[in-house]
Amino acid sequence: MNKRGWHAGFLLGMAGLTGCTLKPVDSFTLEVDLPAQFELKTAANYGPATGETCTLPRRRGKRPERKVFFTEYKAVASRVSYELPLSERVEGCPLVLRSVEFGFTAKWGVRSTDVGLDSGVIGIRDRLEGNMPGMPDSGVQELRGECHWLFRTAGSQHAIIKILKCNELDANHQLLQTQPGGIAQRDHLRGRTLRFGMTLSDKELPAISDNWVAVPGGWKRCRGANFEDRYAFCNGDFTHFKPIKMPDGRTCDVYPSCN
Repeated sequence: MNKRGWHAGFLLGMAGLTGCTLKPVDSFTLEVDLPAQFELKTAANYGPATGETCTLPRRRGKRPERKVFFTEYKAVASRVSYELPLSERVEGCPLVLRSVEFGFTAKWGVRSTDVGLDSGVIGIRDRLEGNMPGMPDSGVQELRGECHWLFRTAGSQHAIIKILKCNELDANHQLLQTQPGGIAQRDHLRGRTLRFGMTLSDKELPAISDNWVAVPGGWKRCRGANFEDRYAFCNGDFTHFKPIKMPDGRTCDVYPSCN
């Protein structure tokens, strides 16, 4: 290559590097920490940017303004990661990320029906209000949630079934009454990481109050009017109980220890 050709190639290369350097980042990394035996559906939802007058096209069986991801069950706790754009363009309409929704499905037994469902959502805002915490200097914003199992009985054999309940955790790891998730500011996310950490408590609680009495080893099921009474509220009777059928088929007097 002669000197002139080398010089032209050098300038083109530098122009390419400069273009890469100056190209604005318009995405972020979403990380989700999942407990063992959790399946996850994640949906990133986009809507017209603030001030835009365009409208989304009518749906024809598809939702181009929605990106959906699926994560299968794993036997151990795991972390999944996605690279999500902060803006999109659908048929000429400028869109921005408005929210990220999560659908949790967790196994509590071996049968296909032994699962619980719950959900969470992260709202993506143009700006945060008040003194809401934003992106820290580390470049990783963390949001936390916790799930736990609620147990109840069902059917003529009073078999144990479980319900999944998930809630938001505050900065001090205190359980709130809101669904897991939180709020993030869109322009703070560019090139950064938003981490959504979910845990599963090992403490189970009754799903319905006044059905159970706490005893050593767990809980006893109130008898109610008789053994056939499926609702069986205690109504002040804390001495008469009924046996329950455990998920493994055993008949026991106390859940979960089977004492």
